[in-house]
Amino acid sequence: MTERPSRSTRTARGVVLVHSSPRALCPHLEWAVGTVLGEPVSCEWREQPAQRGSMRGEYYWEGPVGSGSKIASALHGWEQLRYEVSEEATATTDGSRWMHTPALGIFHVQTDTAGNTVVSEDRVRHAIEQAGFDALALHQQLRMALGQAWDDELEPFRWAGDLAAPVVWLHRAG
Repeated sequence: MTERPSRSTRTARGVVLVHSSPRALCPHLEWAVGTVLGEPVSCEWREQPAQRGSMRGEYYWEGPVGSGSKIASALHGWEQLRYEVSEEATATTDGSRWMHTPALGIFHVQTDTAGNTVVSEDRVRHAIEQAGFDALALHQQLRMALGQAWDDELEPFRWAGDLAAPVVWLHRAG
């Protein structure tokens, strides 16, 4: 009979996307993430075209289940950052995503194995109760539950990051 690993030894993986950071904080961010993961972390930092003078970087991580939460908490103290931390779902645990912007603070949402946002039944019921019979209010409540305000604020930084990435041209053959 094979023993199941304890929850603390199960491995999860995810990504840290720092969308904008002052240049001076970059080594401190690497140190903070490395402290959580118990290993040195080195990101490839690039200029962030969406905000002059700031940097963007990403790091793909692997560690114990729950590391995503610890990473998001470690980055939370620097309010001028824009970042996302994700932890993929495992066979026995849900995934998660944390988003942070200076204007909105931090937002957490559960994700499924495909990376889709999962809104709980209780959260949907709360949205319905808050909205009453007002369709526009329900729309606003559901957008809040999905983290739409954070996505809206981060999207220009995501696009700018994509524009700074190396381009791979695909050609149609045949």
